Amino acid sequence: MTEPEQRQGIQEFNRLIIEEFRANGGRVGGMFEGAPLVLLTTLGARSGERRTNPAAYARDGERLLVFASNAGGPVHPGWYFNLLADSRVTVEIGSEEGGVATFSARAEPLQGEERDHQYALQAARDPGFAAYQAGTDRTIPVVALHPLTLTDPARNRAIGEELVRVHAQLRAELAALRATPASAVSLDGGLLLHCLSFCESLSAHHTAEDGAFSAFDRQFPELAPVLERLRAEHRGVSAALTKLRDDPPATPDALRQELERLAKELEDHFTYEETHLLPALNGR
Repeated sequence: MTEPEQRQGIQEFNRLIIEEFRANGGRVGGMFEGAPLVLLTTLGARSGERRTNPAAYARDGERLLVFASNAGGPVHPGWYFNLLADSRVTVEIGSEEGGVATFSARAEPLQGEERDHQYALQAARDPGFAAYQAGTDRTIPVVALHPLTLTDPARNRAIGEELVRVHAQLRAELAALRATPASAVSLDGGLLLHCLSFCESLSAHHTAEDGAFSAFDRQFPELAPVLERLRAEHRGVSAALTKLRDDPPATPDALRQELERLAKELEDHFTYEETHLLPALNGR
C-alpha cells in the first residue's frame, strides 16, 4: 500500500469513528469499545483548516490529559503538531446525559517528570500504552487540556476580535459565492463545489463556537437565552448544510435560491451573535 493510500485509509477510519462517537454519546465499538475517547478539533499547522481526530484521554482534576500515541507509530500524530502551532482546541466528550458535550480548551504539552508520571499512570490503566511506548523510539507526548475561562478581560477582548475577524471572512466568502456568474452555476462543479467548501469552513467555526459557549454559560449566566438561541441556530444551519451536501438542489436555479436563503439566515445569525456577545466580551 502506498503512503497516500495509507493516509486515505486512516482518514476514512477516523471519519467512521467520529460519526459513531457523535451518534452514540461519545461511545464507539470495535477495537476502541470501552476506551475513554475525546474528539479534538485543531487548526492545521500547514493547511490552516480545522481537523478533527479521536484521542484517548484521562481526567486529572479540572483538566483532561490526552496521549499522542499514534498507536506506537514512529511519528507524532498530526493533531499534536497542530497544537504546538496553535494551542486552541475544541474538545468533544461524552456527557453524563448520554449526549456529547463540547468545550474550548488551551493545550499544554507536559514536560519532564510530570509527563513521565502521567504516562506511567496511563500505562497502568491501559497496558496498551506501555506497549506503544516500548515499540517506538520517540517519547510519546502527554498534553493537558485546560478548559477555556472568560475571567481575563484582555483575553475576552481578543476572543471578541477573533469572532469579528472570522465573521468577516465568512461574509466575504459568502459574498463571493453569491457573485458567481450564471455561466459558472452547475450541479457537477463550479458553484456547488465552492458551496460545499464554504460549508466545511462554516461547520468548523460553529463547532469551535459551541465549545466556547460552555465558558459563556459559566461566566455570563444572564446570556442563557441568547446562547440557547445560538445553539439552536447552529443545529438548524448544520441540518441545512448536511442536506445541501447529501441531497443538493436539482437545478442550478434551485441551488442559487438555496444559497440566497442561507445567506440571509447566516447574516441574521452573525448580527445577533455580535450584538449580544461582543458587549459581554468587551466589558460593556
